[in-house]
Amino acid sequence: MFCPFCAVQLGDAPKFCPSCGQNLGFLTQLPSTPSTSSSEGCGPTGYGDDSSSESDDCEAFGRLPMKMSPKQSLPTTSRASGGQANGAGAGPKKTTSPNTSCEFYNTYTNVYAPVVIDSSSSDVEEVDYSQVEDREQVFGLTAADVLSNLSEAIDTSNCSRFNINRANVWDGALRGFKRSSFDPTGSLLVKFTDDIGQTEDAVDTGGPTREFLTLLMDAIKNRRFFEGREDGKYLSFDSKAADGDEYFHVGRMVAMSIVHGGPGPRCFSENFYHYLVGKVKTIEAPIADVPDPDLRNVLLEIKNATTLEELLELNDKHASMLQTAGCYRCLRTLEDKEQVVNDYIQWYFTYRNHVSFQRFKDGLATLNLYNALEQHPSLFQPYMVYSAEDLKAETLEALFRPQMSPTGSSNRQEEERVLGYWLDYLIAVKEEASGLSLQDVLMFATGLKEIPAAKLTPQPQLTFQKNSRFPEANVCSNTLKLPILPSYEMFEEAMSYGIRNSPGFGLF
Repeated sequence: MFCPFCAVQLGDAPKFCPSCGQNLGFLTQLPSTPSTSSSEGCGPTGYGDDSSSESDDCEAFGRLPMKMSPKQSLPTTSRASGGQANGAGAGPKKTTSPNTSCEFYNTYTNVYAPVVIDSSSSDVEEVDYSQVEDREQVFGLTAADVLSNLSEAIDTSNCSRFNINRANVWDGALRGFKRSSFDPTGSLLVKFTDDIGQTEDAVDTGGPTREFLTLLMDAIKNRRFFEGREDGKYLSFDSKAADGDEYFHVGRMVAMSIVHGGPGPRCFSENFYHYLVGKVKTIEAPIADVPDPDLRNVLLEIKNATTLEELLELNDKHASMLQTAGCYRCLRTLEDKEQVVNDYIQWYFTYRNHVSFQRFKDGLATLNLYNALEQHPSLFQPYMVYSAEDLKAETLEALFRPQMSPTGSSNRQEEERVLGYWLDYLIAVKEEASGLSLQDVLMFATGLKEIPAAKLTPQPQLTFQKNSRFPEANVCSNTLKLPILPSYEMFEEAMSYGIRNSPGFGLF
């Protein structure tokens, strides 16, 4: 008897192969078949000869791969009406038994043997991402440049309509994306409905689109599609979401948001993102990233085992869990624990989620975004992967361009004084002295909480007004109107009050 995985000769039906460690319990259930004579060869290929040694090696021949030179080929066979196989130039016809042990192993290895890809002979070229990043830096390529090209596919004469309640953005968004009339190449028409049934119309060439996409990206972070810590999420699997093809729609939502000038999710772990864009072939996640505390504790127990006896005991204790992931095996050394842990993590984050992962990628292909992610992973990583970096006061100062009155006019003097109030207010907000954040200020003025990957158009600007003591914003034109007030204290109080009482505050 030989091992069907490594072809090592075995003893009397062992439970595990002493060479490769694979489970061989199924071999005890093989049907017994009569042995064939040496004159019948080794099955329908007709490669046997009259020597007795060929009969002894028949089973091994059926399981070992046959190395052939380019000029060699198997003899062609044809099946006659009588059921016999005729070999071209193979000599006299021979009949073989269809139930030989050799044929059983041939069938088994063809169906159940693991697929091994030889990277040395693969036609797929490995991408040198360091060279790609160097070229991007030399030519000054940015994510905005790439998205400017992708956005050319958007037809502004066509639009898809979304009716959104800020308190439940996901519900309205999913209905809109599933609607048969939805066209990903069209622009968006969003209506925010308030609690008393009034509507806030907006043709989405500006702010309402960005506000909707901002709220949507925040909504999907906490849905069942993703799991893990807030600073490093992985794709999960949910049967109900898979049945409704929601993973595809989530991927499409992310693609639409980024290309249409909205934010990215900014919640993925770096390990998951690199695997998503094909930068690595496996997810090398630490045990701490496993969200289930019970599974995490079991993996820690296995990893921290100090003796082979303890490892074997844990292997048997958690056999059911390891068998589910295909990680239950014969352990011969203490070092085998590392392979068990790594294999389980691969199954948990990769193979278990294969269906959802593929549909998520299909959704990301909307407007050709996934192709851009594959070609320029480093450019889009800040908008997909979690980052603790926050907005800075200097960033908003440079983002908003003040529209000033002519030099020397009385209005100009008032505007310069209020402009100083604005800069000091940004510093106070950054220091959390006002109870707000710079994200709140940016959201109030543009409908965004962060600087998007695409170019923010039109250019945000500041204007000044005397007819209102509170700030006003036009999110379609990205214009923030600052009140002209006599003191900084009054200015700070009015700004904070106006932002806190704006529509949607506290819902993002």
